[in-house]
Amino acid sequence: MNWNRIIVGLCGLLFSVTSFGQTNILNAKSPDEIAGVAEQEYGKNDPLEYGYVDERDVLWAKTTWEVVDLDERVNFPLYYPIDTNQIGSSRRSLYDVLIANIKNGKIKNIYADSYFNDKRTLKDIRAALSKIDTTDLGIEQYNAGEEIDQQYISRRDISSADIAEYHIRGYWYFDKRQAELKYRLLGIAPVAPDVNFIDSDEPALVELFWVWFPSAREVLNEAYAFNPENTAQPISFDHLLNARRFNGTIYAEDNVQGDRQVDEYISNNAFMQLLESQRIREQIRNFEQDMWNY
Repeated sequence: MNWNRIIVGLCGLLFSVTSFGQTNILNAKSPDEIAGVAEQEYGKNDPLEYGYVDERDVLWAKTTWEVVDLDERVNFPLYYPIDTNQIGSSRRSLYDVLIANIKNGKIKNIYADSYFNDKRTLKDIRAALSKIDTTDLGIEQYNAGEEIDQQYISRRDISSADIAEYHIRGYWYFDKRQAELKYRLLGIAPVAPDVNFIDSDEPALVELFWVWFPSAREVLNEAYAFNPENTAQPISFDHLLNARRFNGTIYAEDNVQGDRQVDEYISNNAFMQLLESQRIREQIRNFEQDMWNY
C-alpha cells in the first residue's frame, strides 16, 4: 500500500539524518577512529550565499550596534571552550577562530572601528592583543648594560577567557520585492579588558578589532560551535550569527546626532538604557507590522 511506502520512506530519511549527525563514536574500536566535527562530510558545505538586493528594493533601513554579553547563558557557544587542553582541535571559541585565521591570513579585512574606514593588519593590532613587560630584575640588568635574561621578561596575551562581550553592527532593511523585514550582519568585534591594565581591579573594556563579517563567512562556516540542544548536530559560527541565535542589546543606532550611543543621552541608569534598547528594537519590528495596516 501507499502508506507502507510512505512509512518506509520516512524511516529511511530519519536513518539518513541520524547517520549524518554521528561522529563514528558508536562504531569506533579505538579513540583514533572517532571523527572530529571538521572531518565530517557536512562540514564541507559552502555558506549560504546572500541574495542580491537592489538599492531600489530597500524601502526602509536602519543600522544598529549591539552588545552580546558572554555572561548570558544563550551566548555561551560564542565564548566556550576557553580551555582547549582536554578537547579536540575541532572545537574552538569564536575568538580563537577569528585570531587564528587573522594570523594565517585567511581573514584580511580587519579594521579599527565599526565604520570600516581605517584598515589594520596583524602588526597594527598586536599592541592590543598582548603586553610585554620587564621585571625589576630585568630593569637592573638593562641599567647595568647587560643583556636582559628572558626569565625577567613577562608576556601577557589576550585569550578567549578574557573576552567579555562582542560588539556587532547590523543592517535592518525592508525588502519591498519580498515584502519582508530582513537583517544583514556587517561587522563583529571582540571586546576585552585593556591588556595594559588587565590585572587591575576594574580594567576598561576595549574593542580589539573589527572584522568585516561577509568576508569572514568562509572561515566561520568551517568552524563549529557547540550545540547544547543536540551534540550530534553542531552549528557553524556563520549559521549561528546569521540566524541570530544569540541575545544582543542595542547600544546605538544611526541617528542625526552622529550615531550617538544610548548611554550618551541616558547616563547612569542601566534600567532606562535597557528600556531604550527595547524601544529601538520594537520600533524596528513594528515597521513590518505597520506595512500591513490600512
